[in-house]
Amino acid sequence: MTLIKSISGIRGTIGGPTGENLTPLDIVKFTTAYTRLISRRNPGKRLTIVIGRDARLSGELVMDLVEGTLLACGADVINVGLCTTPGTEMAVITRKADGGIILTASHNPRQWNALKLLNAHGEFLSAAEGQEVLELAEDESFEFPPIDRIGHLLAREDFNDEHIRQVLALPLVDVEAVRKRRFKVVIDAVNSVGGIVMPKLLRELGCEVVELNCEPTGEFAHNPEPLPENLTEISKVIVREKADLGVVVDPDVDRLAFVSEDGSMFVEEYTLVAVADYILTEHPGGVTVSNLSSSRALRDVTERHGGKYYASAVGEVNVTTKMKEVGAVIGGEGNGGVIYPELHYGRDALVGTALFLTWLAKRGMTMTQLRATYPSYYASKNKIELTPAIDVDKVLREIKARYASEKVNDIDGVKIDFAENWVHLRKSNTEPIIRVYTEARSMKEADELAQRFIAEIKQICNLQ
Repeated sequence: MTLIKSISGIRGTIGGPTGENLTPLDIVKFTTAYTRLISRRNPGKRLTIVIGRDARLSGELVMDLVEGTLLACGADVINVGLCTTPGTEMAVITRKADGGIILTASHNPRQWNALKLLNAHGEFLSAAEGQEVLELAEDESFEFPPIDRIGHLLAREDFNDEHIRQVLALPLVDVEAVRKRRFKVVIDAVNSVGGIVMPKLLRELGCEVVELNCEPTGEFAHNPEPLPENLTEISKVIVREKADLGVVVDPDVDRLAFVSEDGSMFVEEYTLVAVADYILTEHPGGVTVSNLSSSRALRDVTERHGGKYYASAVGEVNVTTKMKEVGAVIGGEGNGGVIYPELHYGRDALVGTALFLTWLAKRGMTMTQLRATYPSYYASKNKIELTPAIDVDKVLREIKARYASEKVNDIDGVKIDFAENWVHLRKSNTEPIIRVYTEARSMKEADELAQRFIAEIKQICNLQ
């Protein structure tokens, strides 16, 4: 059982001893600490905090604890219920709240949940703010207001329709162009909140929709991470239904992957690449950003449009910080996370889907034809479970020293850029693992590079 504190929030497994898992006491403690941080940023102000959740089994339990704690801390609450991560982020902005808490463990399995903490801009807390929350939580010298100053529940309201409305209103989302194509789309929402919002969005865009795993039960039909090995069912359904494409989201709908009409993977790395291709067509010379673990294909496409590409550390807050710094017109992460600043600074599968379908409609191509227009890179995504025998810092130092003659970036773990391929080693923000990501011109080469570095890590840690 695990409790992980990082820039991605407070994430853990339900049940077990306090301080080691996401127990009721831990939920109350971290919610209180977060409220104290927001109060420090707004001295003397009565706070308004938005809360939303995905459909996982512990969602209602955790939401009740968070809502009650916020009220006990003197904060007013807007509860948007079953809502996507990007939807909750946008609710903070739209309702002019002072912050927000999203209750989701994203792609993690059913026994996990998390508190994702937002500022008044509907964006994740910075690393410094996150550290302050951890310090406040550890201190535990909490003082709660008297009865006359407790918070009030301002509203229980749905925000999903408003999110869809704002996406469809964007100038570069051409609703009529998409409607004319009459796409037949299979949507796999892995039995979470995407099953509520994604079919509705697709039907608003004039698509014929085949729903797969759209009942929001929280009993995920397959591993919820939208990687090729977890998407065999939708591939078969697309071929059987003679659909134009498949759309896959993770439980909180900030990650987006597409499947082509022949059942082959468009690959989540190329979600951002395709959307960026469209945005850069409208904004030639524009700037793009993705993280160090993302495909080189985005850099190539950006340069094709006369623009400039920048890389950030992994994590949404790091990407958005870099995007603001360089004035990026589009950005995101290679895990299918699209960040479109015209809407908000957050990974958003709804806006990613709408922009992608617009581009596909405008190009008049099939999915496989569009995919063939992009540089071919193949990614291998592996992980090593952390054990007491693995000293991550030692591993990274040793690898960096061994490859000092190569192009090495150590702003987030260690990334080594070779001439024809790259490897990125880093400790995960969301799971007790070391991620080993590689990319090359063939899958065989990417896999071989990954296995080579996994062997080196094991050798460094004397695990062989």
